[in-house]
Amino acid sequence: MTHVHEELLALAARLVVEEGLDYRGAKQRAVKALGLGARTPLPDNEALDDAVREYLALFCADTQPQELAALRRLALQWMRRMAAFRPHLTGAVWQGTATRLSDVMIQLYCDDPKSPEIALIDAGVPFEARNADGPRGEPVPALSVHARCADWHECGRALHRARPGRSAHRPEGRRQRPAPAWGCGGRAGLA
Repeated sequence: MTHVHEELLALAARLVVEEGLDYRGAKQRAVKALGLGARTPLPDNEALDDAVREYLALFCADTQPQELAALRRLALQWMRRMAAFRPHLTGAVWQGTATRLSDVMIQLYCDDPKSPEIALIDAGVPFEARNADGPRGEPVPALSVHARCADWHECGRALHRARPGRSAHRPEGRRQRPAPAWGCGGRAGLA
């Protein structure tokens, strides 16, 4: 690994942890900040995930475990609330690298992508419907919901991507990429 590649990974990891950027955005911003060319090869998500874990161990060991636990409690609340849509936790909260700025990502699986919207309307929960990038870059329906995190008394935003009847299982050995998620003080989403 070259010095430039290590520097790029270290800066991208800092941007993920300290600014709550997603991996793609952090890598692109790091390239720009380091004055590298647009054709600079970007590190893969697995390498960035390792760099994020390293950064957390060095600089956030005293706060990150509590923040992760709070985000997981919030995710559990919403997963129970949306149980009819077979929720699956993904992203940084699932991977254990989440901080206060991370999103909580919950994938929903349903035959009709409008059914989670109807459930939220029926429950009186305000939301914003939009499209988000799916795992292969394709647009998928997403719902953004503001959720209060009791542990921080701050609002976060949660995205729920409704995916028609797909299995949530991934081939063994393949990592789930971080994405926006339910967040206390950050953003939240479903992948």
